[in-house]
Amino acid sequence: MIFLKLIITNLMRHSIRTVLSMAGIAFSVAAMLTVVTILQGSVRMFSGILSSDSEMIVFERDVSDLFFSSVPADAASRIAALPTVQRADPVLFGIVSSAGHPIITCFGVTKTDARLARASWVAGDPGSFGQSQGGIVLGQRAAGFLKAGVGSTVPIGHSSFHVIGVLKTANGFEDGGVFMPLGDAQTFFHKEGTSSVVTVKLRNNNDAKAFKESVSALSGNLIALENEEFSHSYSQFKILKATAWAVGGCGLLLGGMGIANTMIMSVFTRIREIAILRVNGFSRLQVGGVVLGESALVSAVGAAAGLAAGSALLFALKNISALDGYIDATMQPLVLLVVVALALVTGIAGALYPAIYAMRIRAVEALRFE
Repeated sequence: MIFLKLIITNLMRHSIRTVLSMAGIAFSVAAMLTVVTILQGSVRMFSGILSSDSEMIVFERDVSDLFFSSVPADAASRIAALPTVQRADPVLFGIVSSAGHPIITCFGVTKTDARLARASWVAGDPGSFGQSQGGIVLGQRAAGFLKAGVGSTVPIGHSSFHVIGVLKTANGFEDGGVFMPLGDAQTFFHKEGTSSVVTVKLRNNNDAKAFKESVSALSGNLIALENEEFSHSYSQFKILKATAWAVGGCGLLLGGMGIANTMIMSVFTRIREIAILRVNGFSRLQVGGVVLGESALVSAVGAAAGLAAGSALLFALKNISALDGYIDATMQPLVLLVVVALALVTGIAGALYPAIYAMRIRAVEALRFE
């Protein structure tokens, strides 16, 4: 108890410096939590696009991005005919533009695609999709920023398409996208006879290994992965996750440097007090423990404040109408644990040098220190 009282007293004596150190850790924790959660949420949402009522995804081997993947139509047909397959949906991904909106995600799909089946149709007839050339369906958000509805003509690239339906989806990328019949999308993107991926629903989940082997036998240029396996191995997802942790780590490093500076200044201004503690029976380890305890308390309070601030920021971002559907603010328990642990470790590591310095102070010499 006397150690805790001494730690709190020391921190309160330099309240402004202590608060600034806590604020540094809090800002770092909030930034790390927000960035990591948002980017991991983006990965989950994009994974949700690929795993629409399916367990497997087939794409071209050794591609850096699925936009560059090419799965021939005959391979997609043979995949759909495999005995282990219940349904196979070829999908062509692309980026289109319209006046004032240079980047819009486009999905080239068949009329039986699960994305259309699971969506809520706000306007239009689901049965009309693919019945007429040049007919597209817009996500509700896309219909809003394109100011278009059923019957409207929308300029996309160097072509014009008429809107035959508007649908609402939970995924922001889909809700802000354009759905074209697969054949029209292949012509538009000059990728006749190919799709980017084939999403596959198996008759039995235990057939995953057999399905992978069948795909490899069909074509050496194609690879089949389970959805979770794909999410862990896809290079773009790896880059996003690594970027999130790198940005957050840099923030925590700065916070740790702030604590180190605070503790060094604290030790330098208390050399005579440390000497008195030594004279009154404090061991070197106890003196070092006081310094580390101060740093640990600052880190703990800063981390708690950072978690509260980060959670509030994520809640605010999720409730901004312009970002609705694009922000997945679900905080993973593992992320929370890692962020807090890193904050505590960083704070204590920043106090190691000040603690060692304090432990080396000789009482007789320190009492003469001015």
